[in-house]
Amino acid sequence: MTARGDAVAGPGGESRGTPAATETRTSLFFRDLLSGSWLVSVLAILVALVIGAVLIALADRAVQDAAGYVFARPSDFFSAAWDAVYSAYVALFRGAVFDFQAETFARSVRPFTETLVFSVPLILAGLGVAVGFRAGLFNIGGQGQIILGGIFGAFIGFTFDLPPVLHVTLAVIGAALGGAIWAGIAGVLKARTGANEVIVTIMLNNIAVYLVAYLLTTQAFKLPGSPFPKSPNIPTDSGTFPLLLGPSFRLHAGFLVAIGVTVFVWWLLERSTLGFELRASGANPSAARTAGISVPRVTVLTMLIAGALCGLAGAAQVLGTEKALTAGVAASYGFDAITVALLGRSRPFGTFLSGLLFGALKAGGFLMQSTTNTPIDIILVVQSIIVLLIAAPPLVRAIFRLPTPGAAPRRRATTPAVKEAAA
Repeated sequence: MTARGDAVAGPGGESRGTPAATETRTSLFFRDLLSGSWLVSVLAILVALVIGAVLIALADRAVQDAAGYVFARPSDFFSAAWDAVYSAYVALFRGAVFDFQAETFARSVRPFTETLVFSVPLILAGLGVAVGFRAGLFNIGGQGQIILGGIFGAFIGFTFDLPPVLHVTLAVIGAALGGAIWAGIAGVLKARTGANEVIVTIMLNNIAVYLVAYLLTTQAFKLPGSPFPKSPNIPTDSGTFPLLLGPSFRLHAGFLVAIGVTVFVWWLLERSTLGFELRASGANPSAARTAGISVPRVTVLTMLIAGALCGLAGAAQVLGTEKALTAGVAASYGFDAITVALLGRSRPFGTFLSGLLFGALKAGGFLMQSTTNTPIDIILVVQSIIVLLIAAPPLVRAIFRLPTPGAAPRRRATTPAVKEAAA
């Protein structure tokens, strides 16, 4: 009897057998590939798009009419469903990536630039939420931190008259400072009193919403002579992000800031001492204390960094896209950032790609609604399904029968005949 994997001498003395070690490496490679978290994220997006396709078909008038006689002529029903889904997703692609029906090249690539514009605040705020997640903190206050960043950045932008580079730089720093202060409140309360950061940040969101509404009625922030709650415009020649592709496109230098901040956050989390302390505190606070790490200090610093990143998202809005402060400066970016961070697995580059995806959904959803009459709420449903599946990886693995990470591979049942042949 030979051990499994050893060569067995054949009739002519040659060795016959299988290189078990090589097969083991190959099988382990595919197991790691199929059990990776990135694959779960991709499959979650795929499932969400399939469910979205079903909802698009159900909402289509032609599909509803064909469903009345589906048993008499099923081909009409399936043809109408296919046309509805195909036209909707093609419109989504045209509005987010490339409009192949546009008359000029500039108009055909404009959708992709709009995707990048929408992705900037999503990436920056998503990084703020992701940093909190890595430290074991649930920063649900991105909405309020974006608003405070917008308030600080806009005030510096339209109040002071400074040289171009200095002006926009100070406005960006002010926006980061505003977000950091707002998040720091929750960090200090968490560190000093043990207050739940989820509750505190949610309450701070509400305060920020009413604060910006009030400020836009005051003499310091309200645009003179305007009936709308809007601040004075920020000078485009000094206080705003410069346009990257000229006046025909809205893409601004805030996208370059998002790229740089993504690299910085990666270095901070993966290469710096503070990043190690942050990750250690998030993984096991008790072990971190035993190792001499001050968990309260890390908590405060984490919230300050997270708030500063969300404040930069506010800067992208007031200094890049809107060029003024409005009551809706944060839109829904603060809450969408939670989804972006979850889909990106709280990793900087994963969050960056996730922000691009959700920026594409936002940009393409408008054209999908206008050309196919598909409710834009379906985009929100797709995003919600992605969050649901990301939050429940076992569900995705069960749907596609993927192996669980760290689980032992399944062994095939061995019959007596096989055992006798292996002997």
